[in-house]
Amino acid sequence: MHTQTLKTEISVAEMVTALLAGSAALLVLGLQPILLGELVEARQVTLEGVGLVAMAEIVALGIGVLLGDLARPLKHLRTVTAMATLCALALDALTPRVSGDLGFALVRAAAGLAEGLLVWATTAVIVRCANPARLAGVFFVVQTAVQALTGLALARWVIPTLGWQGAFQVVAALMLLPLLLARAMPRGLQPLAAPAQTGFRWSRQTGLPLLTVFLQMATLGSLWAYLEPLGKGAGFEAKDIQTLIAAALGMQIVGGCAGSALVRRLHAWPTLLAGSALLAAIALAVSRTPSGGTWQFAALCAAFAFVWLFIAPYQMGLAFDADGSGRVASLVPAAQLFGIAFGPLVASFVVEGENAAAVPMVSAAFAAAAALALLASASARRTLARAA
Repeated sequence: MHTQTLKTEISVAEMVTALLAGSAALLVLGLQPILLGELVEARQVTLEGVGLVAMAEIVALGIGVLLGDLARPLKHLRTVTAMATLCALALDALTPRVSGDLGFALVRAAAGLAEGLLVWATTAVIVRCANPARLAGVFFVVQTAVQALTGLALARWVIPTLGWQGAFQVVAALMLLPLLLARAMPRGLQPLAAPAQTGFRWSRQTGLPLLTVFLQMATLGSLWAYLEPLGKGAGFEAKDIQTLIAAALGMQIVGGCAGSALVRRLHAWPTLLAGSALLAAIALAVSRTPSGGTWQFAALCAAFAFVWLFIAPYQMGLAFDADGSGRVASLVPAAQLFGIAFGPLVASFVVEGENAAAVPMVSAAFAAAAALALLASASARRTLARAA
């Protein structure tokens, strides 16, 4: 895969710090099935409200990324990191004191804005490195490893002892990491090349990669947010499905490592098209899993998790293929987050009481739409090539 890289003088230590800061910001994203499942179990939120709470935080995360991209406080990266971390930490600690669908949605939305600024800071570093697609893959692996270890600890020790309130307190405590590391972030970053220099303009060619990313993440987010009730329908107990979620995060690490290792050998477009087809097939298979088919459900979760992180580096690669300046790539995290939020929102409309059996069909529909967007993207590139 050929991409135009953006070389700046960013040290390895600064890259590692940026990845850890972004991983802390996205911690709740991976833990949502466990945290939201516990809130439903404790009757703090309704099953119908799960989509609202999940959407509120993730949409706010995407808005936070966009705000960072619009304001571009590149000369104050350390200050932004420290202030955003403090806000997220305070709101995580405040979460156990609220109640109801609306209360949780408002607090988590506020936390999402702060987390989004941290993700923006991480992305600003990634798109300015020599191999942004591979570093994006590494970022997904690091964040998922943190999520997997934290999820296992919450499921096995924290929640049984301290309940869902203790889980959010642990998340707040982990936000101390980027706070302590804020001074190790790059002191400042150079702006990306101006559109007048690169010839960048918004068009079908530059917009379709973001639409593809949005639809693929909606595929993933819709199924992931309702994994616990779907698992219970397959025969899992609450504690076992939480452990399965932590194991799925571990499988994501395997997928992310494989995707990052192969990102220079596989082209982005066919890889993402195959990924969309696989995700659609997995979602349809989940919808056909019978009650008591725990092994089948676990195997499908493993495949789902592997594909999720495997395709992540190629989403960044697709953006760089469409625009080598990095402008589109810098918006990939926002598209990912909006997609992950939109998926659970749409899925919530097909949930009836405690029954989430129709959710996999929503996921499969998003996967099919992502495949269509990829085909349209290929058509746009052929049209541009003929015109050239």
